[in-house]
Amino acid sequence: MVIEDELKEAAVFERRKPDVFGDAHPKALLRKVVENGDYLKPLSNQHILSTDQFDKNTLRQLFRLAAKFESNPERFSTPLQGKILISAFYEPSTRTRLSFESAWHRLGGDIMSITDRSTTGIAKGESLYDVGEMFNNYGDCVVLRDRSDQSLYEMVKSLRIPIINAGNGVDEHPTQAMADLYTILKWRPDLSSSKVDDKLKIRVGVIGVPNQMRTVRSLLKIFAKVPHMFSEVIVMHDGSTDPVFDKGQLEHLRNAGLNVNETTKVKKLVPELDVIYINSIAWIGDTYTSFQEKIRLTGKSKLKDSAIILHPLARGDELSTELDETPHNWYFSQARGAVFVRMALLTCLVQRTERVIDVI
Repeated sequence: MVIEDELKEAAVFERRKPDVFGDAHPKALLRKVVENGDYLKPLSNQHILSTDQFDKNTLRQLFRLAAKFESNPERFSTPLQGKILISAFYEPSTRTRLSFESAWHRLGGDIMSITDRSTTGIAKGESLYDVGEMFNNYGDCVVLRDRSDQSLYEMVKSLRIPIINAGNGVDEHPTQAMADLYTILKWRPDLSSSKVDDKLKIRVGVIGVPNQMRTVRSLLKIFAKVPHMFSEVIVMHDGSTDPVFDKGQLEHLRNAGLNVNETTKVKKLVPELDVIYINSIAWIGDTYTSFQEKIRLTGKSKLKDSAIILHPLARGDELSTELDETPHNWYFSQARGAVFVRMALLTCLVQRTERVIDVI
């Protein structure tokens, strides 16, 4: 039994102390990017289906808006007042669902949430086309996650309100990639410039399987929008999956200007990397599969002193909790920043950008 004094001590927490090492204040990034809302206006007539549809200028403005929200969240509590989000998650999710719902609530909107297909008309055989038609009447924006690659595109056919792809099978997860890049830019704001000096460019190792992991697929796509940031991007794997790229995937990235290579020599290269992105879980059909079981980052891993680690979470044995209390831990900041990135995107999609632009 915990004695009374110990209980009192355990019950006290400190609100001001950063709970993550990657708690860089976003104002440094905010100062680096000049606000230009013209790049955000076209988003009001778009669904968010793929990372492919963004360009570097739109991304820079979205990240600036995210940094504005994160710098002063109390200032922006009403932009989405009167708007309703339909949060439809037909595949298990913790961070993505809650961060979208947190983002919407923080901006003053209301939410209708669906977390189980069996509680909807889909269980009776209703088509996603018809579900989308109904959603038009009930909300102002839809966030959808589904195990099937095609569910998103079936629903889009009938929607007259914007939808955000929150993960469709092994295909894509565009807002996760946005949160990943936002984290890197908060860590190194100088990389947000349209031109980056060779001495400032970073070398990134991506531990994962691009043709099976939607997070890795979308990450590489968003890197290809800003290839000038990287000296090299290395896809790292244990050799147990062949191939690791879909047909034409690697060529597409290289044609976009991204210096991307692959290797199985993970331990040899880890000490040379500025950023290590690691994931091992992919949803395949109705269940998940673990990849790269031979690759692990632990407290004994030989990392550069300045290196940071990113992970889309949830993690398994591939990322040891020994690293949580080190400056390499930017994965918790990554999860926190996703809320503000999604706040920025949602505001633009539901035509409320004018309420937050030019507001300091």
